[in-house]
Amino acid sequence: MNDPVETSPQQFHLVESETLTRDEVERFIVNTKVPLHFADCDFEGADLSRLELRGALFERCTFSGTSFFAAALSHTTWRRCRRGGGADFTSADLVDATFESSDLNNAKWGRARLASASFRGCKLTGANFEDCSALGLSFTDTLLIGAHLRRMSFRKANLVELNFSDADLAGCDFREAVFEGGSLSDANLKDARFDGADLRTVDLNGLKLADAALFRGAIISFQQAAGLVAGLGLRVQ
Repeated sequence: MNDPVETSPQQFHLVESETLTRDEVERFIVNTKVPLHFADCDFEGADLSRLELRGALFERCTFSGTSFFAAALSHTTWRRCRRGGGADFTSADLVDATFESSDLNNAKWGRARLASASFRGCKLTGANFEDCSALGLSFTDTLLIGAHLRRMSFRKANLVELNFSDADLAGCDFREAVFEGGSLSDANLKDARFDGADLRTVDLNGLKLADAALFRGAIISFQQAAGLVAGLGLRVQ
């Protein structure tokens, strides 16, 4: 049985348990004067590109292969959405959008406007954030395994339980960031900056002593330092 639909003081028009095409979504947009609330709806494979959906709430919806190309999605909320693999948010406006406990593996975010957007408890394995606008973008307790995050700034951010394993972090700015758990295991860190970053609780598995120059000025633990030295076949006692 589905969880009860969450309510909000804000007024929404509820659309529940529907399989929706572009034409049907467009009719709701035209005929509704308040933001739309989609609950337990299936958008799989739908072309929703360039639609005006500002302020909408998506709850427990599915989006596998759905196109939101250049859609207006600012101030939207996405809660416990599933089967979002391969969704396309390229060039979408997602300013102040909130994603909670949602599965968006391999989604495309290239050139999207993600200023002040947030992801909490999400799955973004293999997601591509190339050339997105990300001022104020935040991630918490999120899987970013194998994600493409080149040149993104995390400066002075608190990075809580982020799994960057195998991610492309080339050119990223982690200066003065504080890592609280998570992993940088086998990530591509070419030209990334970590000056003043606190890395004492993050998994650095796969890091070689030859890569240590990347972390000049960062804070690591004695155990992490010993692991680097052990990579040379030396023992720390």
